[in-house]
Amino acid sequence: MLRIDPKEVSVGKMHGYLLGAVAPRPIAFASTIDKEGNVNLSPFSFFNCFSANPPILVFSPARRGRDNTTKHTYENVLEVKEVVINIVNYDMVEQMSLASTEYGKGVNEFEKAGLTPVASEIVGPPRVGEAPAAFECKVIEVKPLGSEGGAGNLVICEVLLAHIKDEILDENQVIDPFKLDAVARMGGNWYCRAQGESIFEIPKPLTTLGMGVDQIPERIRYSKVLTGNNLGRLGNTEVLPTDDEVKAYAVNEEVGKILTGSSDVEGDLHRLAQQHLENGNVKTAWKILLQDY
Repeated sequence: MLRIDPKEVSVGKMHGYLLGAVAPRPIAFASTIDKEGNVNLSPFSFFNCFSANPPILVFSPARRGRDNTTKHTYENVLEVKEVVINIVNYDMVEQMSLASTEYGKGVNEFEKAGLTPVASEIVGPPRVGEAPAAFECKVIEVKPLGSEGGAGNLVICEVLLAHIKDEILDENQVIDPFKLDAVARMGGNWYCRAQGESIFEIPKPLTTLGMGVDQIPERIRYSKVLTGNNLGRLGNTEVLPTDDEVKAYAVNEEVGKILTGSSDVEGDLHRLAQQHLENGNVKTAWKILLQDY
């Protein structure tokens, strides 16, 4: 395993390792204004949500590693403590990337990137009309993390008003991840699109008390087929099928063929159960795995 002491590598190399490993990262497309009212729009992938009550978003416009200068966004939030954090989706990712160009101070990235400024209701900076969601925020603290090139500056923001487009909501007024079609930053020039097979569900173990992987029978726990993810899903089960349910499932056509004609009964049962696990059919997987053979 590669061992890296941050003190023994360049800032650029450490930056690359961090961004390559800590991924994907959501993108804060931040619009700000300076004290003269000049608009700036720039994306930052050092970004996330840190509280719901109060609603807090935090992003970091880091000092430039090559010359230790600061970003216009950082300078603006010190002058005018307001920001709109716009969410980026696939339809606007190229325009977002163009807005990251280091244009001179006073250049309007909305115009350069061909994006539509929409007047905010509470704060001064405009929001991005094309963004699927936007959050009008007041800046409650700017916390420098260092004074050398590459050091971050945490901009801690409280959401005052949220704007969410109807077209990304489902029938229950909840954001649909497929309709949102969000993008995120990886390392280097790479991005990740949260769409299609990239999106999957895992039931949260909040309302149940799963048995845990340690309670799974050894012949299943030490399977040569089942993965750690498979075992994790099985371990989130509270109640196993009854003996009668397991015996009744032995007449299932696929299970019956394995039990009566397979040269690798255990392996084939585990592979069949794995298919059901990956389709979310946990109870069926247990019925298969608990068969006598």
